[in-house]
Amino acid sequence: MPVPMPSETPGDAFDIAPDQNQKESAGAPALILASASPRRQELIALLGLPFTVRASRYQEPPAPGEPIDLADFVMTLAREKAREVAGRVAPERGNRFVIGADTLVTLATGPVGLALGKPVDHADARRMLTALSGTTHVVHTGVAVLETRQGRITRTAQTSVATQVRFRALSETMIADYIATGEPLDKAGAYGAQGYAAPFIEGYVGDFFNVVGLPLCALGQLLEQCGLEWWHYRNQMPALSG
Repeated sequence: MPVPMPSETPGDAFDIAPDQNQKESAGAPALILASASPRRQELIALLGLPFTVRASRYQEPPAPGEPIDLADFVMTLAREKAREVAGRVAPERGNRFVIGADTLVTLATGPVGLALGKPVDHADARRMLTALSGTTHVVHTGVAVLETRQGRITRTAQTSVATQVRFRALSETMIADYIATGEPLDKAGAYGAQGYAAPFIEGYVGDFFNVVGLPLCALGQLLEQCGLEWWHYRNQMPALSG
């Protein structure tokens, strides 16, 4: 899915210069994605709005070892990631929409359960993938949108989305070979649906973009709650290819 990709501006001060997309889209509202995830960047580009990437410095806690309210957990982390970035928005730049997201995987089918975060090592990844093998699990993603004006947060909207994913049975060799690619180590639940784990997925129920890490339909609705009719600006953007 080739899309125009922005680059992150280094440094502590958050004085964002417009990227090329913003220069070509005068008058369009600016989005700030509080994530360094390449997949989330690819997905947010499909909204057709100019955006800038700024990785959040929020130190998220590890997944708790006891059952938690899964939706509340991912929404809280998404909001805190966005809040940390919003605190670095230069006041003179006017209003911005800062977007945070967080994803977890769980074997629980209800609202409360144990979260599978990112594995700490190869052994942890093997444990997670063995647990997911031949089962249906649930991917929860929390999304938060913070509108800022003159450097102050003026509106907040947040939600969580859940998608059921069914894995085929995985042999020990399949799991070992997948772990050897290195892909599972920075993925919630130890797999990437858009990567080498794609052949493991027999099916899903719900929003597939949610499994990748950013439910676009829900994000669009959150932007609307913040007063942004985002679809008006797509004719100002370069055409997507592919």
